[in-house]
Amino acid sequence: MHIKHGNPAQHEVVVDSWPEFKVVLTRPCKEVVQDKWDYYANLHAAFYWDIDACRALLENVGAIDWGKAFQLQGLQDGLYETTKSIAEARGVHLEPYCYLTLMHPDPSTLSPSGLRSEHLCFGTLNPSHTTLLNETWYFGGNSQSLRYLDSLIRNFPKACLVDKEGQVVSWCLSDPYAAMTHGYTLPQYRGQGCSGNVVRRTAEQLHARGFPVYCGVSSKNHHSKKAVQKQGLHVLPWTYYMLIVTPAPNLKK
Repeated sequence: MHIKHGNPAQHEVVVDSWPEFKVVLTRPCKEVVQDKWDYYANLHAAFYWDIDACRALLENVGAIDWGKAFQLQGLQDGLYETTKSIAEARGVHLEPYCYLTLMHPDPSTLSPSGLRSEHLCFGTLNPSHTTLLNETWYFGGNSQSLRYLDSLIRNFPKACLVDKEGQVVSWCLSDPYAAMTHGYTLPQYRGQGCSGNVVRRTAEQLHARGFPVYCGVSSKNHHSKKAVQKQGLHVLPWTYYMLIVTPAPNLKK
């Protein structure tokens, strides 16, 4: 849907055959990924009807450049095992991250935002806030993640709360696949309903654009899980896979 509406992430779609296909792969256009080691920008996602067709496409060097670091996302059983076996055969490193998948069954029923504190209000995230977001993100802390977060802020639905001095205290972003991501509240503002409000505001924007409202949450992150469930998201029986592949260290020259 992003591709159909301006393609802000500059992605393209690859299929095994057309018009009858068994696997769909989305990936960034070649000119997007300038840094061989930037798996944030080199973001892929896979959907398939047939796991063998998926394997064949993933093994095709014309579909994925295994000489570059990349990230592969998907929700289907077999994706991790298939990618893992290919990575092992190629001698590249695979770091898997597996999350609960949560989705709102009917975003039109989202209730209006209600702040508990008179000292907070909704603000606007802009690129000047990227450093703060980069410092507080689990996958942040480097120049590549800084560029990635900047692109999310510039291109996709997001929400934030600011204090009376205008400083950002809580936020929620969405990514090129319209998943809500990097929700965070500064420690001193927790327990005031901040997370729920920024999640709901982001969800409202995604729904208004015709997207489903969903996200991946670590099973150990009880605070985030509780915050999104309070907004009506339900845990689905699918694992949200985020697989990060990097070439062997001796290739990093």
